[in-house]
Amino acid sequence: MKKFGLTVLTAFLGGALALGTYKVLEHKYASNMSLDEKQKVYFANNPLPPSNLSSAGEVDLTVAAAEVTPAVVYIRTTYANQDNGGQDQMEQLFGDMFGQRVVPQGPQMASGSGVIISPDGYIVTNNHVVDKAEKIDVVTNDHRHFTAKVIGTDPNTDLALIKISADNLPIVKFGNSDAVKVGEWVLAVGNPFKLTSTVTAGIVSAKGRDIGIIGSENNEQDQVTPFGHMRVQRNDGRPKVNTGIESFIQTDAAINPGNSGGALVNARGELIGINSAIASNTGSYEGYGFAIPINLARKVLNDIEKYGAVKRGYLGVSFRALDEDAADALHIKQTTGLYVDDVAQGSGAAEAGLQHGDIITKVNGKTVYESSDLQEPVARLAPGDKINVTVLRNGDEKNFTVTLKSTAGSMANRTASRSSTELYNKLGASFRALTSAEKAKFHVRSGVMVTQVRPGLLFDDTQIPVGSVITSINRQPVNSTDDISSALANGKNGNLVISGVYPDGTTFNNMFQQGGE
Repeated sequence: MKKFGLTVLTAFLGGALALGTYKVLEHKYASNMSLDEKQKVYFANNPLPPSNLSSAGEVDLTVAAAEVTPAVVYIRTTYANQDNGGQDQMEQLFGDMFGQRVVPQGPQMASGSGVIISPDGYIVTNNHVVDKAEKIDVVTNDHRHFTAKVIGTDPNTDLALIKISADNLPIVKFGNSDAVKVGEWVLAVGNPFKLTSTVTAGIVSAKGRDIGIIGSENNEQDQVTPFGHMRVQRNDGRPKVNTGIESFIQTDAAINPGNSGGALVNARGELIGINSAIASNTGSYEGYGFAIPINLARKVLNDIEKYGAVKRGYLGVSFRALDEDAADALHIKQTTGLYVDDVAQGSGAAEAGLQHGDIITKVNGKTVYESSDLQEPVARLAPGDKINVTVLRNGDEKNFTVTLKSTAGSMANRTASRSSTELYNKLGASFRALTSAEKAKFHVRSGVMVTQVRPGLLFDDTQIPVGSVITSINRQPVNSTDDISSALANGKNGNLVISGVYPDGTTFNNMFQQGGE
């Protein structure tokens, strides 16, 4: 009996010593682990409960909510007062909306959400939540307060990685956004309207959404996307680049201001997306929320944690998504895929053999319908990685293996950008093609959106505001800047007839006098 007791005691002491040694080593080497490695270690010791789906198909989301809520934080940011004629952008927006002018006094504050993804305090949120903030305060679900520092940001995906000084924090497990199915139940967890720890439920409404919200601002310098040059106009009329990488998960789980940076999780409590945007005419929830897929976010976050910035591989093409209207404008029959407008000199695409006029139909064997079908796979890769691209050329399919480079190369074909610049200088306005979501919203099959109006020039006199859709000029349908240039030449007696839809959905058909030269 004594021998048995001695054996038990020895086993107990040995186990305790092993566990203590493991904990010491775990803490010692945690700083050298990647975010993915920390996730694996954490959930090896803290496994999630089994699936919440019963054999009858009923859904119980209570366990998922309980698992995730402790790891979603409230973020409060402080900004210096910026003197923009007495108003900053948000005051202008809400002051104009309610018919009043507000002069901000003292530091300005905003709020959002974040998700703890590492026990030692790494938190993912949106870039727009923390961008240019002078101070970032984080409040955890158990009401502890911390000051966070920014590890790095990526405006191209609207992601940011911040960190607080804490240990043994609850975290959310990374899921697999590729496995997400339209129609499955999801939870959105965040802090809408400063209502902390709010959980809403819905389903996945769609995947791979490109809504044109990221990277469409007027930048001070030209930039490039990992999939090539996508030009819009700058304030001075010179071309700039739309840098947004969008492949959103769309959900009807209620997402409102303050949810930005919060968690979108599946019924097992796994993180599948970072809530980022809503489509709304009022600024509040109308049934359309958008989250950055976690498989895209993981690459960005791991790069930021390791390098302080994102290491991207560049394909080196400019393209346009095809539909019936785009195919008609290009005089081609193919109505799906991505039409290659230009291939950058010295790029991976050029070295692999891609050409102007190719139509990208598959990426890594998956059919391409939207620009996001190319954007997201490329955005997950690094310089030196390879990607398989299938194109339609002269009626035949050809396969290419492209090695991505650390730079995008230079575009040889500048016709499109020159056309845009000349049009801007002539009209004093900039335009871009409509997305599929915008066509549905405005109930049009084609058109261009007004993205900028320069005061004092011709288009300013039309009183057609930014955000309006131009469907025809001089009774000629328009889908591009080339179409606009052609339609302007068809004017009679100096008249300019512009038809379209205002931002509020009302239609117009206005005639103006261009004047002579």
